[in-house]
Amino acid sequence: MANNTKRVSVGGVYVGGGESVKIQSMCTTKTADVQATASQIARLEEAGCEIVRVSVLDEEDARAIKKIKDKIHIPLVADIHFSHKLAISAIENGCDKVRINPGNIGGDAQIRAVADCIKAHRIPVRVGSNTGSIEKQFLAKYGKNEFSLVESALHNVGVLEREGVSDIVISVKASSVPLTVRAYTLLSQRCSYPLHIGVTEAGTRDMAVVKSSAALGALLLNGIGDTMRVSITDDPVEEVYAARRILRAVGLDRDFVDVISCPTCGRCMWDSMSLAQKITKRVEGIRKPLKVAVMGCVVNGPGEARDCDIGIAGSKDGCVIFKGGDIIKKVTAEEAEEAFIAEIEKLIND
Repeated sequence: MANNTKRVSVGGVYVGGGESVKIQSMCTTKTADVQATASQIARLEEAGCEIVRVSVLDEEDARAIKKIKDKIHIPLVADIHFSHKLAISAIENGCDKVRINPGNIGGDAQIRAVADCIKAHRIPVRVGSNTGSIEKQFLAKYGKNEFSLVESALHNVGVLEREGVSDIVISVKASSVPLTVRAYTLLSQRCSYPLHIGVTEAGTRDMAVVKSSAALGALLLNGIGDTMRVSITDDPVEEVYAARRILRAVGLDRDFVDVISCPTCGRCMWDSMSLAQKITKRVEGIRKPLKVAVMGCVVNGPGEARDCDIGIAGSKDGCVIFKGGDIIKKVTAEEAEEAFIAEIEKLIND
């Protein structure tokens, strides 16, 4: 359960206030290419994305938002920098949330114009900082650390608060895992706004998943985080898969088939590794709370997996299928895959 933050509606999807942690991703397409962007969002939706962000680099991008929204089913966030006019245009074209940095969209008059538009359309705004956008005065005072990140983010929040904007989401991203954890921990102590958590510039898939799992897992286990993005230099669908797996690992998503398997050792006399991989792939998208075990040997198998709904373990004489630690069927190693999948299907369809 997340810390007690303010509840904010993003196009009817609620974040904060004890709501479930929402998964976000961002399109890599040119936003003005409506078909390509809508198609990518459809793939993200199917993978489990709950809020999607698009870049708005020009007026053509801003106008495309209205057309894109007609083709998608999840809230759309417009990401704007350096232009208050584009922020206003994106809002007027129907974005469900806007991501801005008040410090780079103009002076007081421009900020006030954007704030008035945000209030008129009753949408939330995300502001914050990352290690590349810390306000100069805080960088000079603190250096590049959690204090400058948080102070810079709260400074931008204050700019909007003075204009009467109150539906705010904050982020303080870094590419360093320890700094990300320290910054969000400090920020959660300093405000009650919902927090969008993530590790910025996390890299290509394998390292990005490791970094994000370490940082976001630590935060989520301490109740910090209301929306999340796993930034990966890859197909953005991979971000959604990774985020879902992190939520499952920390116990915030239980509506799935959890496949546990041992790493195997010299006692394993059958190809349990291959079966574990096949089962994991087969049940990936199934939304049902089940626990399945694929264990290499019978020395520990049924005992270690006693709490599973169904499990299998092997020996030189064949495999045993068990429920609740009790053996229900014995099969040969050659029969194991077909027999075990059949038992899993019964549970899924029950």
